[in-house]
Amino acid sequence: MKFKFVFSMILIGLMAACTPNKPETDNFSYTDEKFADIQMLRYKVEGFEQLSLKQKTLIYYLQEAALWGRDILFDQNGAYNLRIRKMLETVYTDFQGDRNGEDFKAMTEYLKCVWFSNGIHHHYGCNKFIPKFSETFFREALLAVDAQKLPLQEGQSVEQLCDEVFPVIFNPEVMPMRVNQKDGDDLLLTSAENYYGQGVTQAEAEAFYNKQRDPKDEQPVMYGLNSRLVKKNGKLVEKKWTTEGLYGGALSKIVFWLEKALPYADTEEQADVIKKLISYYQTGDLKTFDEYCIAWVKDIQGRVDFTNGFTEVYGDPLGIKGSWEAIVNFKDTVATERTEKLSQNAQWFEDHSPVDARFKKEECKGITAKVITAAILGGDLYPSTAIGINLPNSNWIRKEYGSKSVTIGNLTGAYNKAAHGNGFGEEFVIDNATLQLIKKYGDVCDDLHTDLHECLGHGSGKMLPGVTDDSLRAYGSTIEEARADLFALYYLADPKLVELGLTPDAEAYKSNYYTYIMNGLLTQVVRIKPGHNIEEAHMRNRALIAHWVYEKGKEQNTIELAKKDGKTYVKINDYEALRGLFGELLAEIQRVKSEGDFQGARALVEGYGVKVDATLHQEVLERYAKLNISPYKGFINPVYVAETDNEGNITDVKVTYGEKYDEQMLRYSRDYSGLPFINE
Repeated sequence: MKFKFVFSMILIGLMAACTPNKPETDNFSYTDEKFADIQMLRYKVEGFEQLSLKQKTLIYYLQEAALWGRDILFDQNGAYNLRIRKMLETVYTDFQGDRNGEDFKAMTEYLKCVWFSNGIHHHYGCNKFIPKFSETFFREALLAVDAQKLPLQEGQSVEQLCDEVFPVIFNPEVMPMRVNQKDGDDLLLTSAENYYGQGVTQAEAEAFYNKQRDPKDEQPVMYGLNSRLVKKNGKLVEKKWTTEGLYGGALSKIVFWLEKALPYADTEEQADVIKKLISYYQTGDLKTFDEYCIAWVKDIQGRVDFTNGFTEVYGDPLGIKGSWEAIVNFKDTVATERTEKLSQNAQWFEDHSPVDARFKKEECKGITAKVITAAILGGDLYPSTAIGINLPNSNWIRKEYGSKSVTIGNLTGAYNKAAHGNGFGEEFVIDNATLQLIKKYGDVCDDLHTDLHECLGHGSGKMLPGVTDDSLRAYGSTIEEARADLFALYYLADPKLVELGLTPDAEAYKSNYYTYIMNGLLTQVVRIKPGHNIEEAHMRNRALIAHWVYEKGKEQNTIELAKKDGKTYVKINDYEALRGLFGELLAEIQRVKSEGDFQGARALVEGYGVKVDATLHQEVLERYAKLNISPYKGFINPVYVAETDNEGNITDVKVTYGEKYDEQMLRYSRDYSGLPFINE
């Protein structure tokens, strides 16, 4: 189960294309370079210079802790990733042959994709990258560089390294999917992720963790969150991720920088958060992790905040184990006024939700929301990132103590500025009137959808006694994201938002309804290869919602796929009826979640969220290709430099933005590699 909202960058691109750019007051550029299907962006840390020296110092130490977990994610994503990255980087920096040749150029693009995805599988589609450079070229290049710079095991030759690793790189049949979600497959044996040891089956893993759970326990820990499950002498055992266990080299560095940050904590509550996080990394105790989460939820007074740890479970086909991620941020005090209105009225939204009363919270506790400025991104939030986050994930903690929701304002701003004028709206929106509607209301509804999704959507509802966090298994992430999206969609049209001053009038919501349905029915498939199904949970969520309301609204012709000049467009004929359908689906999704109805979840996801219409898919791909837009975007981090006096005390921290993508990735590999190439 996850609460990270990765909004469609295609949809954000449309919003930006319809919104005038704000003038820039300096030479900062939000865009950098393109390769493969990716565009790299920069984000500006507005307001950093105005922070106190204590806050700047805190951010400096926390961002160091955030960068030290990078190798953990590479290894979690695949057992060969660290070796392959090192092999590629060594050739990239040391190759003395024809660097303008097609093979070297193709290898460079492949390396950039590996950096971006933290491994050899696509960050979103999970399919393995197919190299366009030859095995012969790469073998000869590896034999030509200094062997001491390669990830050789003791006694291993370069030829033997190539023989071992090349099938993983070049054979499309070997480890083809990082995360396989195909119904009916053994999801562990057919996935290349490294959360489970060789030979561990789905049935074995599910039985292992089901045996640990007590259905009467009202405060269960998140079993399996911070470990690799392996077979040892025929028995299943967990290898915990701790400073003294698996990933100890990187986690010890993270703890070192957390300890450096501790004296500069923004509040006493935050100091307690840091102490508990350190203890958790040292012991691996999941009860300590729960204590850390509770302390983090309670820490709401400081301006600087951070998350650091094994958090989201998208990378595990079973939705149990957390990928490592980090973000350091500080509150945008002006923009936060918007989200505070929502959190202050959380009980009203809960009470007026269209779901069954059995699944509503009697009391909404501890729901806080803010708009933040990201200072650094790490792990599973870098380079591709979320624009909104709601944590913690534990349902009982959310029920008893609440949650914190954030919208990352400077990232959405960067996306919008980079996408301005890309022609997307003109190509895919059905008419000028609808395009003008989006231009007028797009920004406000975009931000508000994210706020509603994170602050209230994930924080709403309750599960019935005995239902566990992973009752929906592989479908849990999709159902949870659909639940939060539907909550946002339903309430975007509510007069309450006009009353609160969050939307300008009763027409504004229509802009978001149109772009959401257009994305779910049409445009998001530009991320899918022909002949493939939808695998990623957020894409499945959007497809599920859009196709469900399309099918259910056919009799009243609520939505249609209209033809115009030989092209297919979404046409919404009845926005009020569409809101009613969103409410109906929200009620059903909440029931499935609250009751832990696995078969109900399976029917919804498989029935509406997986399949792609081949003919329509081809049309959208051809239209999109003419726009020359990269469907995926990610970020280059800023660089922080600490200025010190003669005693080593920090006197100021400067932030700069000039580092290039390859420079940053090579520096991170050089300066923040705390793990061996093989982690067993």
